[in-house]
Amino acid sequence: MVGSLANGGPAEEKLDELRRLLGKSDGDPLRVVGVGAGAWGSVFCALLQDAYGRHRDRVQVRVWRRPGRAVDRADAERLFEVINAREDVLRRLIRRCAYLKYVEARLGDRTLAADEILRDGFCLNMLDTPLCPLKVVTNLQEAVWDADVVVNGLPSTETREVFGEIGRYWKERITQPLIISLAKGIEASLDPVPRIITPTQMISNATGVPLENILYLGGPNIASEIYNKEYANARICGADKWRKPLANFLRQPHFIVWDNSDLITHEVMGGLKNVYAIGAGMVAALTNESATSKSVYFSLCTSEMIYITHLLAREPEKLAGPLLADTYVTLLKGRNAWYGQKLAKGELTLEMGDSIKGKGTIQGVSAVSAFYELLSQGSLCVMHPETKKPVAPVELCPILKTLYKILIKRELATDSILQAIRDESMYDPRERIEMAQRQSLYRPSLLGLPKGDAKA
Repeated sequence: MVGSLANGGPAEEKLDELRRLLGKSDGDPLRVVGVGAGAWGSVFCALLQDAYGRHRDRVQVRVWRRPGRAVDRADAERLFEVINAREDVLRRLIRRCAYLKYVEARLGDRTLAADEILRDGFCLNMLDTPLCPLKVVTNLQEAVWDADVVVNGLPSTETREVFGEIGRYWKERITQPLIISLAKGIEASLDPVPRIITPTQMISNATGVPLENILYLGGPNIASEIYNKEYANARICGADKWRKPLANFLRQPHFIVWDNSDLITHEVMGGLKNVYAIGAGMVAALTNESATSKSVYFSLCTSEMIYITHLLAREPEKLAGPLLADTYVTLLKGRNAWYGQKLAKGELTLEMGDSIKGKGTIQGVSAVSAFYELLSQGSLCVMHPETKKPVAPVELCPILKTLYKILIKRELATDSILQAIRDESMYDPRERIEMAQRQSLYRPSLLGLPKGDAKA
């Protein structure tokens, strides 16, 4: 980044410290590879390139993305407008002898590829925010073969498949890489017992890399705003050995990174916030951006999130500070909230799927299905506070139930989300939180742990 990090001391010291911890010798650069080039994955690698790129003998930053994705004519025209509105970008492309191809693409005389424009600093899912030029590799084996730090910028729905392939390349590897996962979503496994599978678990299962070498980084963050140097903070979560050195390495003047040991709560909350952000977008659109209605929804959905995390961790991190802020910003402006708004306005339909042009994968859709399937299992029953009878946990999460019926079963219209938050039988959010804290809700089996295991 420009400023103190780019001009000497602090950046070099942080880079040298991480190199030392990873046992890098002189002349052997630290190899950082981003896997996946969505908006946040691309921005994350661009931040590192800006901060450390001038130390080429000591660090390499590369991004892998699949080849062949074409940029359509409308996006090419938009790119041309962005380029010509930014003198610094225009001059950079002219110096690189790359400007002419954007002129030709605007005219329809040639077709650009997504990996091609990423090399010039343009992410297909974020055309209005030019990045620094990036080293792009389209061969996955070449990209990850000798990587020291791998950044998972893939959607959770693609993480298992791609890292399964990576695992085959790493079979004979002697040293274990560090992996930072940005993915927010989960899978549900119902056999032999209902359990949740998070992206860090998917990566470990697919590659054999121990969980202590796999960390999760969560917001609050909106990718374009972070790259434009809006002040932001984040948390990197995982094992003691690596999270503090990585937090120090990633920290920049406008991007403050803290560290936390509670990987489970943060990663699960990362998936849950996308679930409830879709509903937040619907409520915003259906109430003409009523601040009162949105705040009612916020209080109710966060109480459900807290309730769910108590099923997954004995003493989950409180929904406060950066964890609460990450939820807030996602409900306010994330792609999942945007998707909910577009559905409620009729500008998108469910038949269009959850991969949207210019936005990427709407990860909240698959997460709705996964969380509902898990929490509807009778084997996980909890005591209903009024009937005093055992019920599946999802029965105490009416917003999640409604989103499932709208998005997955397609039994209800989007305006049903308003009924869910106006229902006269709805609990005071405080009661649900107290219920979660009072009852013994923790179900270690949901994380594939033996009964009574306290490691979560």
